[in-house]
Amino acid sequence: MGKDGTLEAFRIECAHFISVAKESGEACPAYGAILPPVFHQDAMRWQRYCYDSGWAGVHWPTDHGGMGLSKDHSVVWHEECAKAEIAPYLNLQGLVLAGEAIMRCGTPEQKKVFLRPTLKNEILWCQLFSEPGAGSDLAGLQSSAILDGDYFVLNGQKVWSSNAQFAQFGILMARTDFQASKHKGISFFLLDMNLPGIEVRPLKQMTGDHEFCEVFFDDVLMPKNALLGDLHGGWSVAMTVLEDERSGAGSADVISLSRRLQSMTSNAIETNSLTRQSLTSLLSRGRSLQSLLEGRGSDPMMAPIAKLLNTEIGYDEAQIESRILGPLSMLNSDATDRLLYSPGMRIAGGSSEIQRNIIGERILGLPREPQISNSPEA
Repeated sequence: MGKDGTLEAFRIECAHFISVAKESGEACPAYGAILPPVFHQDAMRWQRYCYDSGWAGVHWPTDHGGMGLSKDHSVVWHEECAKAEIAPYLNLQGLVLAGEAIMRCGTPEQKKVFLRPTLKNEILWCQLFSEPGAGSDLAGLQSSAILDGDYFVLNGQKVWSSNAQFAQFGILMARTDFQASKHKGISFFLLDMNLPGIEVRPLKQMTGDHEFCEVFFDDVLMPKNALLGDLHGGWSVAMTVLEDERSGAGSADVISLSRRLQSMTSNAIETNSLTRQSLTSLLSRGRSLQSLLEGRGSDPMMAPIAKLLNTEIGYDEAQIESRILGPLSMLNSDATDRLLYSPGMRIAGGSSEIQRNIIGERILGLPREPQISNSPEA
């Protein structure tokens, strides 16, 4: 791609491919990191169309069905998709989290089995990390996978797993050694969602959608080759996966944010002074985030900062939009859905409180947050 080898030539080809796909009805509208059930079929068709056209997995190796280009080319692809307001991939859990983890830590056999089928949309992935008692405190997870001969026996429960009702596989964290310290004794697995003993229950949201599920495991027999990386070494695999999840802030997000800021500016024209003041404050925060992303969007230290700022701006944006619409915001509309959906984004991908802790402790070097002891003396 890009006959003269430049990113600008590649950008032109991207824009042309996307324009043709959009005009033909093959492209799927943008929907963010979480694939809504209403777009499931459209997104699956779009991913397969990209693969068949040679446009899937821009920076993935050609041996696994990708284009074999650089991550800079992948950034261009995401930017052009953002400009056209179409989805850059089927879902984050598969094309970013599972795919990147398998490329980094997978055996040759795992790469062969999973990577190309993921690009072709033959495998839809879900993420099985959070638990009812271990959401933000991921290291406190209690789902167990005990090695017994040629199998791991999996028991426990996960929650907030997007697309689990459709997924063929899931990336799973489970405790494999209960004697080890909190962050150790956890392993990372590629779980076949069709194994006996797995029950998926969709959760109905305020919006009426069922994007998330709770998943139950009852003596599920996972083959030993489901393990990704080292036994008891899943924490390091997972942390890299979560960095991939949180580092989505970049130039494509700048484009999306710019569009939202323009919309806010337009809405400010016919509002009262109090609402205009709130909008002005929100615009200032948005412009600051935009400048930050444009200047340091590729810096991995930016991930928690961008995640926190983007989430909080999105939440406040939904509140102000509903204030501008007044009673109309209570009717069935996109604005209503955004208002109802916005609180959840303060939790998804790592809560705002957790992002503040990460920023304070890892970036600013502040003392760690005091830990509450579970001992009887406490």
